[in-house]
Amino acid sequence: MKKLVLLLFIASFSVVSSQNQKLTPLKIDSIRFDGDAFLGYDSFGFYYTLKNNVFSKIGTQETLEYKNISLGRITKVDLQNPLKIVLFYENFNTVILLDNQLNETQKINFSESTIPIVATAIGIASQNQLWVYNSMNQQLGFFDYLNKEYKTVSVPFTESIKNYSSDFNVFHWVDNKNNWYVCDIFGKIKSKGIIPDFDSIVIINDNQFIYSKDAVLIFEDLEKGKKTEIEISEKTFKKFYYKDQILSIFTLAGITNYKITIP
Repeated sequence: MKKLVLLLFIASFSVVSSQNQKLTPLKIDSIRFDGDAFLGYDSFGFYYTLKNNVFSKIGTQETLEYKNISLGRITKVDLQNPLKIVLFYENFNTVILLDNQLNETQKINFSESTIPIVATAIGIASQNQLWVYNSMNQQLGFFDYLNKEYKTVSVPFTESIKNYSSDFNVFHWVDNKNNWYVCDIFGKIKSKGIIPDFDSIVIINDNQFIYSKDAVLIFEDLEKGKKTEIEISEKTFKKFYYKDQILSIFTLAGITNYKITIP
């Protein structure tokens, strides 16, 4: 009996210890800049910002800018392909494609489509396509921007989208009840579970994500059932960004970059 009690005590202590573990990233550098939003880096070392609705690409030797006053506010920027950057102007139902010099290569006005489209979520996909969530039918589809053709791939969503992200092959979203779903290019939808309440979130893959709540950063792995606080020196921040083991914290003073190893 004493051995059983001892084993139970050790097991409970291990659970508490694992829950209290913290992840401490290594600070790399800090960048001061004057902007409204930090959008991320590309593989060539440029970083991207928004200020007064002007989209900027900033490097050590040059700064490039793009602005389009007639289309209103930029609501989403997709940087997955730095040679084909996607700017989404939701209020005007329009997407602008830019090359790596921020030259406009294509303007897509979904209101001119033969199929009624009111886009509320956009992301670049494979094979010259864009992910498009069409609020007209509450379904996800692909828009071929070379042939200007649209096809629906998913069943209707049951709830509105609270947060979303995508890559070339999958589209992730969290609905207004904090349910997390992922849709592949064939329209197959998987439920990933319920996300804790968050202020900001970055989905890493099908099982891992980082979210912030009240200026606390948490890494969570649903597959392993692990939740770990990420310790950073900033007590407050506007937003964070994560890509390829680099965690960027955006504050009023600028950007602080950390090297972080995701377990």
